[in-house]
Amino acid sequence: MNQETAVIRNFSVLLSPTPRGARLARLLATEQLREWGLPLHPAEHIVAELAVNAATHGRVPGRDFRLTLYVVADTLRIEVTDTRGDRLPRVELPAPAAESGRGLVLVDALADSWGVAPGLPPRKTVWAEIGLDRSGG
Repeated sequence: MNQETAVIRNFSVLLSPTPRGARLARLLATEQLREWGLPLHPAEHIVAELAVNAATHGRVPGRDFRLTLYVVADTLRIEVTDTRGDRLPRVELPAPAAESGRGLVLVDALADSWGVAPGLPPRKTVWAEIGLDRSGG
C-alpha cells in the first residue's frame, strides 16, 4: 500500500525589536530555507522587510517579535508577529526622494499574497505567502 504523508515544515524564533533583531531574522530565515532546500528569493527580501517593520513600527521596549516560517504543500508562509496591534501596516508610495517607506510596496510586489491578522491583544501578525512552484524561482 502506497501512502503519502504530508510534511509540514516550520520554524519559529523570538527576536528583539531592534535593527540587530531584524538582521538576525533575515539571516536565520535564509539558513532555514537553505536547510529545507528552498529558494532564497524572494523570501529573504520579504522576511527582511517585515522584520524591519516589526523592529521599527511594532517596537515596544521589552517585547520581542516572532518570526515564523512554514511550508504546507507548495506554499511558503512567512509571519512576523509584533506587539503593536494598534499600528496596522498600509501600502503607501513614498515621495521619490524619500529614503524609506518602500517595505510594504516591495512585499506587495514580491509575495503572491499578504495581509494582517489580529492576535491576542496587543499583537498582530503580518503574513506573506509565496508559491514554491514559481517558474524561475
